[in-house]
Amino acid sequence: MKRIGVIGVGEIGRAIVDGLCAGGDDAPEVFLSPRGARTAAELSERYESVLVCPDNQAVVERSDIVIIAVRRQDRHEALGGLSVPDDKIMINVMSGVGNDDLRRALATGAPLVRAVPLPAIRERRSVTVTCPSHPVVDALFERLGGALPVADETSFNVLSAVTGTLTTHYSYLATLTSWVAGHGIAPADADAYVRGLFQGVGRALDDRSRSLSRLAADHETPKGNNERIRTTWFTDANADALARALDGLLTDLEDVGSG
Repeated sequence: MKRIGVIGVGEIGRAIVDGLCAGGDDAPEVFLSPRGARTAAELSERYESVLVCPDNQAVVERSDIVIIAVRRQDRHEALGGLSVPDDKIMINVMSGVGNDDLRRALATGAPLVRAVPLPAIRERRSVTVTCPSHPVVDALFERLGGALPVADETSFNVLSAVTGTLTTHYSYLATLTSWVAGHGIAPADADAYVRGLFQGVGRALDDRSRSLSRLAADHETPKGNNERIRTTWFTDANADALARALDGLLTDLEDVGSG
């Protein structure tokens, strides 16, 4: 495994480091930027192969692969003045920042690959979308749960938009929990039951022999409770509203990524 640098040690940066270094003797050398100093220091203390560098230029110089994980609005401050040799491999995990934008900022001929790693990457259980395909980058994310290379940034933005539904799912579960607790169930019991209910549903997703529509049908009895909620709450109008929200997000991602 090549030496890896991470510029921007927030939630995703931390998850990547955990996925690379936890529970294995084959952990690569990882070099962290001083951005997110507390998190970087914690990771350096936890893993022998992790070192915090004095600045972002030192991260680039010590690494073969550099992951840029700063917030979009902070990219000019974080990346300004960096010198990136063409033999480095740069991975862009900034939401809404296209590779053309990043290449202009870095003024480098190094390979640039966009990626959408998710927090579950820390458990090596999350498939990461990459664009364009690059053998070294795809191998890195295969190690962390799987890589899904796509041909162009249009496809990349579609899959990136879908990731914007994650916290909506958590809010849906929180709403269910509040409803249960509102009917006299102890909040801790309501929380435990809803978590357990949907953890079981999540495990069913490992069965790739059945489509998502088939899984839904197999969990539903005609005229039963599940069918009732699906047809009275998740109506065609509800589904259309979700599609419109995703279309709007996709438009914004395309506009920002091309800017």
